[in-house]
Amino acid sequence: TSGFAAVKLQHIVSIYQDMLQKGINQPEGVACGKDSQIVVADTGNGRIATYTFQSGSLLAGPDFKVPQLTYPVRVQVDGQGDILALDGKQRRIVRLSPEGEFRGYVEPTGMPSATTLVPRSFKIAPSGNMYILDIFSASVVVLDPKDKFLKSLPFPDHYGFISDLAVDNKETVLLVDSVESVVYTAPKDAKKFSPLTKSMKENVNFPTNITTDAKGMIYLIDQNVGDIIIVGQDGTFQGRLLAMGWKEGLLRYPAQACINRDGDLFIADRNNNRVQIFKIAE
Repeated sequence: TSGFAAVKLQHIVSIYQDMLQKGINQPEGVACGKDSQIVVADTGNGRIATYTFQSGSLLAGPDFKVPQLTYPVRVQVDGQGDILALDGKQRRIVRLSPEGEFRGYVEPTGMPSATTLVPRSFKIAPSGNMYILDIFSASVVVLDPKDKFLKSLPFPDHYGFISDLAVDNKETVLLVDSVESVVYTAPKDAKKFSPLTKSMKENVNFPTNITTDAKGMIYLIDQNVGDIIIVGQDGTFQGRLLAMGWKEGLLRYPAQACINRDGDLFIADRNNNRVQIFKIAE
């Protein structure tokens, strides 16, 4: 653990294979579900792998492969336990039942115009609403749990490249701009995004993923450097953790992170073909 961050990360265990000992290949997504469930987008194998992680111990569950989902890159679990995955080739969000059956594609109804969604990322809020980072309309599109259109929030002015979003417990939406190294914020009823941070280019190379913990602390994955950037609720840079490498606790081109209720951090460590689990200590 390096840096001067307000939090420390302690490596607990890494996931390398499924219950049949088949290795994970270039995972780009990981999601924390309820009841200690962990869902992995095993991108290189074109499937979803599931695990249970409780009090430090890890149990592999079933894996799911359906023809409608061949290249999962981002995953989320909703309140009913359904698994939602963004297919990076089709650019569509696929819904699977908790047992891994294909339930259909996310097809928004009531959109203001006949726009096509081109999702780059998406998150499910505690309310069940889905927030989709749509690069086609350059906005965050919000759907209710039945895929009905609620609203859209345009990307901020003068952005470089918006690569990911997070939604905290208060339904504040956060965006990360990879090129400018800026985090933007929009509280629940805001009509537009405003910058939460100044440009962090001095400290941050290319942040591609954003998540928050229960206290509102922000975690950015700096993909090309292989570390985690900590940002306070007020937008202050709080330091960096981890580093590039292949040993346990180091990262190579990490892709997505999630934090469970117990304060454990899960990182899809893509080029190390594993998901790593860390305890967050404050």
